[in-house]
Amino acid sequence: MTDVSDVFIKICGLRTAQDVEVAVAAGADAVGFVFAPGSPRTVDAATARALAALVPDGVLTVGVFRRQSVEDVRRFTEESGVRGVQLHGEEGPEDFAALRAEGRTLLRATAEHVKRCGEYGEDLLLLDAPDPGSGKPWNWGSGDFTAPEGRWLLAGGLTPANVREAIEVTGAWGVDVSSGVERERGVKSPELIRAFVEAVRG
Repeated sequence: MTDVSDVFIKICGLRTAQDVEVAVAAGADAVGFVFAPGSPRTVDAATARALAALVPDGVLTVGVFRRQSVEDVRRFTEESGVRGVQLHGEEGPEDFAALRAEGRTLLRATAEHVKRCGEYGEDLLLLDAPDPGSGKPWNWGSGDFTAPEGRWLLAGGLTPANVREAIEVTGAWGVDVSSGVERERGVKSPELIRAFVEAVRG
């Protein structure tokens, strides 16, 4: 059984200083800034740099990308100063290799069943719902589910009400939440962020 006190928690889609300060104070291990276009949570590189400056060294800052070129990913990463890169899309091992840099953590997000973390050269694997950021869960409670080997995060439809059960059922190494801690689409709730972390840590 997973020791919930050690579960890695990522709070994603942060856009304001309050979002970041609350997530860090609550005990998040990572905070995510969305650079993918078309999301209500998207921020520009300058905003992300200012927010990342509020984050202590022990908390990972992650830029989230979806179907963007390696060149764009590299540029946003360098301009924002984030230390992690999360890719959603059709990227292959060659893309992860191209983005590998000293001190940088690479996350691969997918809705497909994966046997183990690291198959594409990623440091962390994120199992997400087919429609990322929608708040729609996938069937992690299915009897057909087999947890990947290694360091992987469960995402998709998690909330303070169901995250503890999700961890216990799947044995996830970590969890990622965005819409599940919002009072309206794209707007984070400090109370829900705190409740989510507390639900995980128990």
